[in-house]
Amino acid sequence: MRTTTIIDDEDDGPPRLAGGRFYMTPEGHAVLTAELHQLRAVERPRIVDIVSWAAGNGDRSENGDYLYGKRRLREIDGRMRFLMRRLRHAEVIDPRHQTNRSRVFFGASVTYVNERDEELTVTIVGVDEADMALGKISIASPVALALLRAQVGDEVAVRMPRGAEAVEILAIDYPA
Repeated sequence: MRTTTIIDDEDDGPPRLAGGRFYMTPEGHAVLTAELHQLRAVERPRIVDIVSWAAGNGDRSENGDYLYGKRRLREIDGRMRFLMRRLRHAEVIDPRHQTNRSRVFFGASVTYVNERDEELTVTIVGVDEADMALGKISIASPVALALLRAQVGDEVAVRMPRGAEAVEILAIDYPA
């Protein structure tokens, strides 16, 4: 049985895979970059202007605009630090360039059937891109870890809280 090592040494974000990198798709990288730009170029300067204006109004201890603005600046700065660290350690992997399309790797869309005969399709993405409502699961999730390197027709065991569940892989697809 193969294993994938997960590192959980940061208390401010999801776990990283061995090697200290955060895998993400080019689309996920673009979303985080755009959010960082929005915070840095638009949101933070707007809040700084509000805090400066509120500070000029006198007593800061009872000034709601000042107190809220300072709190919001701390939130923005914290999120910016998180995004900068995440982007600095990002390893952008474009699944369109995957040469071995017969096995499940990062970025693959996998259709499988579980023990309850439910057919599910999931796409394996980075931890910051995961959204089960859209069928995107984190590469660090139990399902993704079980599916990695498997082929069509393979039956793999997924470790779930209620015990192991066998799933059979029906199809593997990568973006064109």
